[in-house]
Amino acid sequence: MAQPSRFKFVIGIFVATFALSALPFVAFAEDIDTDPQPDALQLEVERSAEAYQSAIENMTQIEDALAENETRIAELQKLIPEQQRKSNEAAVALYKSQIDSAGLLDLLLGSASVEDLFFRVDAINRVTLAHETELSRLVEMQNELAATTEQLEADRAAAEESVNAADRALTAAQTARLEAQRRAEEEAQRQAEAAAAAAAAQAPAQSEEPESEAPAETVAAETVVSDGADWTSDQESFIAEWTWRIDAYLAGSPLAGQGRTFAEAAWNYGVDPRWSPAISYTESSKGAACYMPHNAWGWGGCEWDSWEEAINDHVRGLARGYGYTISMEAAQKYCPPNAQHWYDVTSAQMNLI
Repeated sequence: MAQPSRFKFVIGIFVATFALSALPFVAFAEDIDTDPQPDALQLEVERSAEAYQSAIENMTQIEDALAENETRIAELQKLIPEQQRKSNEAAVALYKSQIDSAGLLDLLLGSASVEDLFFRVDAINRVTLAHETELSRLVEMQNELAATTEQLEADRAAAEESVNAADRALTAAQTARLEAQRRAEEEAQRQAEAAAAAAAAQAPAQSEEPESEAPAETVAAETVVSDGADWTSDQESFIAEWTWRIDAYLAGSPLAGQGRTFAEAAWNYGVDPRWSPAISYTESSKGAACYMPHNAWGWGGCEWDSWEEAINDHVRGLARGYGYTISMEAAQKYCPPNAQHWYDVTSAQMNLI
């Protein structure tokens, strides 16, 4: 009986080990700084994104107000001529009633009773009030038309300023993101040159080793290609392009359908839009093996209530703490125990998006 039990135990250990080896490399980086402070360039990226979004929202509100005012002006312009006609008739009738109406003594003498007197006075007052109401309605319409027209002109001026503010914010956003992209490309070139120089220096040393000894194994780093992100486009165009690309990459995973969330966060924080989705593969098979709720990136001990909240926090953390895109320095900081493997796997995934 003891041998079958030991056999089952060994088989169980083997199966568990095989299952763990099938998972992607996971950093479980508990010591990751999940709230790094942004540098000056990153602050400008985030500030310009907020300014642009605020200007767009303000412009939308003003455009709604413009549309309402224009609709009301059209209604008033249609109603006023008819009200003018009614007012003219009311003015004539009111004038005649005042001339033709009997004096107080005539009313007293002509009334059969006090009740009859009150009835006649009330009738005269009601007719007079009706005429005066028509006249007042015309004045109110004309005043409303003048005020609405004035407000329309003010709204148009505000809309123009809001458009200008949005343009300025967009230009600032584009400039900051292009600068971050340029720095990242220069850094990638520097690292590639350094790696090539190290490989060249290592080659002569290997050639001098005795033939009986096997040459040291070298690992060729996966080079991440440029993201090709067009930061000269507007926000919605940028998001539209990257949404479908990221959605295609995440299809069938727990993160499926979050392409727009990733794209919006990439725009807001000015980072390579492929970076966070690719890390989700390296760390959790795109969310399939999270060690904390909605934590697909081995991002410290964090947990979130939704993918949207998690994605936004992770992309912000990447932008503030690791730069525009992946680099060996970022890999060494994100996953010190196995930076080269982490870099190679993540880079390969970025090249698929």
